[in-house]
Amino acid sequence: MRAAVRSIRQIKAAFRHECSRYFSNIDKRRKLSVYSGIGLAQIPVYSKDCGSYVVSSLLAYRGLSVDAAKVSRNEGLNRAGPLIEYERRIAAGELADGDLCQVGTLRELQRLYDELVVSANACRLDRYAASEKSGRSRWLWSRFMPQTSYSPVRGLYLYGGVGTGKTMLMDLFFDQLPCNWRKKRIHFHDFMLSVHSRLQKHKGVPDPLEVVAGEISDEAILLCLDEFMVTDVADALILNRLFRYLFSNGVVLVATSNRAPDNLYEGGLQRDLFLPFISTLKERCTVHEIGSSVDYRKKTSAKQGFYFVGTDSSDLFKEKFQELIGNSIPIQQEVEVVMGRTLKVPLGANGCAYFLFEELCDRPLGAADYFGLCKNFHTLALEGVPIFGLHNRTAAYRFVTLVDVMYENKARLLCTAEGSPYQIFERIVTISDAQQMAPRTSSRSRKNDDFDLCVDNELGFAKDRTISRLTEMNSKEFLENHAAMISEKQTLEVKQSSRVKAVHG
Repeated sequence: MRAAVRSIRQIKAAFRHECSRYFSNIDKRRKLSVYSGIGLAQIPVYSKDCGSYVVSSLLAYRGLSVDAAKVSRNEGLNRAGPLIEYERRIAAGELADGDLCQVGTLRELQRLYDELVVSANACRLDRYAASEKSGRSRWLWSRFMPQTSYSPVRGLYLYGGVGTGKTMLMDLFFDQLPCNWRKKRIHFHDFMLSVHSRLQKHKGVPDPLEVVAGEISDEAILLCLDEFMVTDVADALILNRLFRYLFSNGVVLVATSNRAPDNLYEGGLQRDLFLPFISTLKERCTVHEIGSSVDYRKKTSAKQGFYFVGTDSSDLFKEKFQELIGNSIPIQQEVEVVMGRTLKVPLGANGCAYFLFEELCDRPLGAADYFGLCKNFHTLALEGVPIFGLHNRTAAYRFVTLVDVMYENKARLLCTAEGSPYQIFERIVTISDAQQMAPRTSSRSRKNDDFDLCVDNELGFAKDRTISRLTEMNSKEFLENHAAMISEKQTLEVKQSSRVKAVHG
């Protein structure tokens, strides 16, 4: 028996050696063909500025200011990437000229883009050249041939204040990537919902998390996660193992967040079990702070919109809802949200859904329910958003999640509230904010204000993002873009309906 085991080990070792030599030779030949195709002037060289190997023709560009880049662009060199596209959009008047913090972040994204282009073969980014083994097949194969394949390229973790353009910069980067790459851009909420759904599917497998990681890395080697924020203990407990598997499968992570890695899941339950993930994240990603203090969302025109303040605005709110649904008659509906679950909609018509605030945020609903709602309705009418404090902290968390999901899905919000976006979150503060607050001298003012003060770090950080997003969603630009999107969709549906009638007529 021992002799048989020894023989199997020798065969496995020999097989590994031959595989390693074979793939190493292939990779060398591929790199030679890549370098010969781009010419000697573009062979990767080491940049002290970036601390990594990049295409030499792009080194000069990285050291330039935005204005200097405008001159160098006319040299006729064939460049691509987020920094170049950003400069083109500014020159075309599609974007306002950003601050130095945004330009610094774009340099980091351009550096990553350059490294990925040079190492595309080593990273196995080409979907047509990738392995066709499914996640479960990969898991079975790994029982016999355990192996890791970390990417030669480190990812990027971008964090900064609200409205600093993180999502815009992420989209700019993602849109420049070759269409044949295995890539995925997804909101963190949606990503974790998908993970939990896959875990349910693979129940009974000894390590379903490894299978799920295999499936994800088969679909996308470059994973772009927007709004990385951990508040759920179930997510926190699986993230370390999930991402260890993903990184060992060669996944490159690009993430945006309002929080620095060390501040993720701060004050959360069993956070000591989450801490190893932070170390893993910093090991596999370059961490970059966007230091801008400008909130670009608040620079939109938010003079008039769909956000009505005060209890006396109920009639105006209902008139606006009736205007949106047109001649359609609103009726009670039931929509499927996730994994067979359904959500009752009190009134719905013409892509618009009406809810009282309590029906959406005072019930045990979460991101999955809100995602399902946005898939069925492009407009949400929400009546009675309250002032948030200690007494309704859980509802505040749900409202933050609801706004996140709506913003990500470009949904339109019509609502009445007891105060402006800033006022409804005024009683939500972080620990440091609470420590800096001056003590009240009057017992009456302490009773009215401090009694309902909610000191919550996660919610205190999240409120800034929510205020910023509510402001943008109420802006003229956002509402005009939403109306254009709905009009385009309706025109397309009419054309499709005409074609069907023509075929059957």
